[in-house]
Amino acid sequence: MLEKLEGVVIRTRDYGESHKVVILFTKAHGKYAVMARGAKKPKSRLAAVTQPFTSGEYLCFTGSGMATLSQGDILESRHLLRSDLVRASYAAYWTEFLDKLKEEKEPDLPVYVWLETVLNLLEEGVDPEILSRIFELKVLESAGYRPRLQGCVQCGGADTPVKFSIRQGGFLCSGCSHRDPEALFLSPAAARILGILAGISPQRLGQIRVKEETRRQLERILRSFIDEYIDLPLRSRDFLDRMKKDWRNG
Repeated sequence: MLEKLEGVVIRTRDYGESHKVVILFTKAHGKYAVMARGAKKPKSRLAAVTQPFTSGEYLCFTGSGMATLSQGDILESRHLLRSDLVRASYAAYWTEFLDKLKEEKEPDLPVYVWLETVLNLLEEGVDPEILSRIFELKVLESAGYRPRLQGCVQCGGADTPVKFSIRQGGFLCSGCSHRDPEALFLSPAAARILGILAGISPQRLGQIRVKEETRRQLERILRSFIDEYIDLPLRSRDFLDRMKKDWRNG
């Protein structure tokens, strides 16, 4: 039967000489794979609508196997995300992270809204590092891996946290910081911003200005948390790391 899907292209892979398998993250069904026949041909009417990071409405034939894409209409082309290496690298990391953590046909409207939001803001020039931390937190929460960011993970106290325990998955206050010798140092600013980012909504998201030292703390904490609990190879993140290293050394 025919079904119309609204979604974002998060990944494609070649299939034969002229076809593509397109992985959409859809509004109604979450991650959803469709076959786009002939989409690799330059003059194909499916070529533009199956480009990475594109949002569109997709008309598909669905049945017992993989759906087949019949036609599509572009809602947001996001050409700038594909033409700019920096933006493309961040967008590729976000979509791979989402792809790795979500199962197929698992509806998740809040994450769909966040995906649309961060891609649009990235195209507008909003700080990609802050957008990365927000999107990581939202996808982690959706997948059941959200760190505890309210009170000390050991005693439950509301004192200002001084460390973040990867092993215990949350903040540690000064009285409990000795419980994990490997816990990461956490400045008051980083603790406050981490809590804000975890609870922020798309409607409230504007420009969030964060000092470089705090940005690096946030990245280190979430990177360590992801590597501890997810343990998935992320090729796009490796490429992004190399590129950021070159920027800092340059």
